[in-house]
Amino acid sequence: MQMKETIVKILNEVELEDPILIEGLPGVGHVGKLVAEQMVEELETEKIVEIYSPHFPPQVIVKDDFSVELVKNEFYAHKSDTHNDLLIVVGDHQSVTNEGHYEISGIILNIATEYNVKRIYTLGGYGTGQLTESESVLGAVNNTDMIEELKGYGVEFKENEPAGGIVGVSGLLLGLSKIRGIDAACLMGTTSGYLVDPKSAQAVLSVLSSILDMQVDTQSLEERAKDMERIMAKILEMEQMQGPRDIGADEDLRYIG
Repeated sequence: MQMKETIVKILNEVELEDPILIEGLPGVGHVGKLVAEQMVEELETEKIVEIYSPHFPPQVIVKDDFSVELVKNEFYAHKSDTHNDLLIVVGDHQSVTNEGHYEISGIILNIATEYNVKRIYTLGGYGTGQLTESESVLGAVNNTDMIEELKGYGVEFKENEPAGGIVGVSGLLLGLSKIRGIDAACLMGTTSGYLVDPKSAQAVLSVLSSILDMQVDTQSLEERAKDMERIMAKILEMEQMQGPRDIGADEDLRYIG
């Protein structure tokens, strides 16, 4: 079998009441990925869709039992009696082609439309290029009516930030969903861009949990954040011993994903 086209494999169809879509694919600091995977692990979820594409990197994932599987994106459904139902998008990789980014984003929105999604939150990291202890969450929206609401949850909106725009699915979903009349916002945790950043993910998850009026256990993220803080402390100590280093324009790590 030759994979020349993206394959959408429907595993199950569920009934959801006006779900909110959460997207957390890999990007800078793996911030969005960490948040979305934490939600899948801690909430009662069911995998309903798998997406395979020739636009993903040409590799397989080796599992704990040494068997392999193709890289993919996945949809998980979460039903609740106390808060909004959710559709959560997670995955091993984003597309490595421009065409693939648009195609995968379109597929995600097609599925969202089938489930009558009216609100989307995409999650990512905003790379500052500097090691920092800041836990701020920046926002961008496709409908300015959402700004004051999100400010009330601690989301910051700064002029000319993010300076380079929002690259990848996290950005495209905002733009493409605007065409379809679906409100969407991107929540971006500030991160150095050097390392996987569970502390930034923890900040984004805290804000998102408040927005959704729900609680998600963050213990594993907290433990990973403490480990990362120790690593960053060592890196900062080494940098201080080496003295200041200028980051040139070609080393700008400010990127959203």
